[in-house]
Formats: sequence, structure tokens, C-alpha cells
Amino acid sequence: AIFRSTECDRAVVNVGGIANVTLLPADPAQPVTGFDSGPGNCLMDAWAREQLGEPYDRAGRFAAAGRPDEALLSRLLADPYFSAPPPKSTGTDYFSPDWLKRQLPKPPPAAADVQATLSALTAQSIARAIEQALPGSKEVLVCGGGAHNPVLMAMLEEALQRQVRSTAALGMDPEWVEAAAFAWLAQRTLVGLPGNLPEVTGARGPRILGAIYPA
Repeated sequence: AIFRSTECDRAVVNVGGIANVTLLPADPAQPVTGFDSGPGNCLMDAWAREQLGEPYDRAGRFAAAGRPDEALLSRLLADPYFSAPPPKSTGTDYFSPDWLKRQLPKPPPAAADVQATLSALTAQSIARAIEQALPGSKEVLVCGGGAHNPVLMAMLEEALQRQVRSTAALGMDPEWVEAAAFAWLAQRTLVGLPGNLPEVTGARGPRILGAIYPA
């Protein structure tokens, strides 16, 4: 793997709409694992659209103007998904604006406090996933849009109590990682090699992914 180290365990976190973690043990005999930790940017983006009319919280400024509401955060983290064992997967159909509205008390906290709480939810659910699945990981790398949110990155660092860096620190733009991964998967399919990890997907064995339909 591009990001694997022989010196320490690493966790790579892709923070798109949903956040997913890939756990890379330093010992090559140990399997790579990965799963969706929960919401990434999806709830933060939805709340920013509703409250500000903006597509997302630019540089985390909306969240920075508030403070996490601890009671609401505890309620959100009590969702069964977060305690379910991997392999597991979720999507924005589950962690949707309607899901959030069902959790909000009446009256709700201030809008900026809700945004700060959603940022904390993403950070703490990622941290919980890493600590449960690879507690000895020394390094955490972040890719995807969330890598550009300094408030989220700081919250993640605080939750993990260790340094959190963008994949740019290792020479890979955080916006390129997912595209590079799909290019690798496509190449595996073209040459007839499996592209899945059963430990990650829960499949019964290695599989060639997708299908090729010549024109």
C-alpha cells in the first residue's frame, strides 16, 4: 500500500460525505482492514446548506463560531451504528438530514453549536473506530475534503491525542487518493486480478470487481 509503513501502524481516514478508515499494520503478516466509521462531511454540509445557504462550512468557520453541545453529541454517538463491529458500511441515506432532525431537541441548540457538535461527531466517531480496531496506530493520515477543514482536523487530533496529518505530508494530494484507488481497482479488473480484501468487505473470498463490456 502507498501509505503502509514498516516502522509503525498507520490509519488512513478518507473524509468524504461518509468517513472510512483503512488500518495498515506495520507487520505485513497482519491483514489490512477497513470500514465506514460514520458521517464524514455529509451532516456538516447539510446543516451549512440549511442554515447558511452555503454548500459546505468553509474552513470550518461556522463550527469554530460555536461549541459542541455535549448532551446532543452523546445522543448522536449512541446510534447503534457506532458500536456495531466491522466489517460494516453506511451511507448518506442513513446519516441524512432527517436522521439529524430526529435527534435534535426542541428547542435546538444555536446553529453554530449544532455545527460544532456535528464536527465533533465526525471526529469522535473516527477516533473511536481507530481505537477499537487498531489501538496501537501511531500515525493518522487524512484524505478527502475533510482534510481541508482545520477545525475538524484539530478535533480529530484532540480526540486521538496524537498527530493527525493530511496525506499531502507523504506526497499525495488528499483530493487524489480516492481517484488513485479507483484507477488501481480498474487496472486490476482489466488484467483479471481480484481487487477486494475479504477482511474489509466481508466477502467469502477474493473477487474480480466490475465487468468489462467492449464496444
